[in-house]
Amino acid sequence: MSSLEYGARVALEVCLGVKKGEQVLVVADRDTRTVGRALWEQAVSLEAEAVWLEMLPRSVNGQEPPAAVAAAMKQADVVVAATSKSLSHTRARREANQSGARVASLPGITGEILARTMTADYQKISELSSRVAELLSKSNQARIITPAGTDLTMSLRGRAAHADTGLLQGKGMFGNLPAGEAYIAPLEGTANGTLVIDGAMAGVGMLKGEIIRITVQNGYAVGIQGGQGAKILEDLLKPLGKEAGNIAELGVGTNDKAIITGNVLEDEKVLGTVHVALGNSISFGGTVDVPIHLDGILLKPTLMLDGQIILQEGNMQI
Repeated sequence: MSSLEYGARVALEVCLGVKKGEQVLVVADRDTRTVGRALWEQAVSLEAEAVWLEMLPRSVNGQEPPAAVAAAMKQADVVVAATSKSLSHTRARREANQSGARVASLPGITGEILARTMTADYQKISELSSRVAELLSKSNQARIITPAGTDLTMSLRGRAAHADTGLLQGKGMFGNLPAGEAYIAPLEGTANGTLVIDGAMAGVGMLKGEIIRITVQNGYAVGIQGGQGAKILEDLLKPLGKEAGNIAELGVGTNDKAIITGNVLEDEKVLGTVHVALGNSISFGGTVDVPIHLDGILLKPTLMLDGQIILQEGNMQI
């Protein structure tokens, strides 16, 4: 079995708990055909009633799939959306879950990422992600410091964190694969300080030898400095107004097999990193609804929750 085949097998058998005779739908597009085919073949080998649907690539994340694909998603027991653009925040995905389907979304997945990240111990990832989420939910105040210059505080009071465990075996469950993070929406208007992105930035990619320095006041990015990456980020945010600069998410990576590649699907899962996102937070407990959500990855972070050190320069302390 190749590493890609093994990764596909773990996704279906371990994470999604596919059983003999279940209706398994794999949705892919021409840019993810290789990975999609590997997932479908492993579904066949598990003796599932496996169906393969290939659609044209969507132009943006969150764009609805064709009606025929949406209808098929509602009829399946398990949906694997291995597409180049995300179907996570679509009506089709929500309706599939409401119909009882277990849905895994793998936006931008590549064979290399699937092969590498699915070798992780997902029971261990689940336990760590749940523990960090519990600590985030109990905390009132977070502070992040990094060697690159981040010093950012924010209130978490009254907000519930989420654990991205990768174990999606219950009826109607939904999550990303690869998995491995705990995340929370900070209280709007409370983040203040300096945020320095030095790992990778969604919409920009890996930051090789450069940083993006963001000044944060009362919950919003009010100034962005740096090189080409900073300019790209500014151009993405500016047309959408102030709300696009909302400090939307504090996340902690928990997957020890993930590495920084410039693909946010994997980047935000890297063990020992923290990510802070700008933009939309309404889908996971915040109040800001704007059509953008961009994660920035921080390297070697120290994360303190109500003064308790959770990460010390990238080393987990729990």
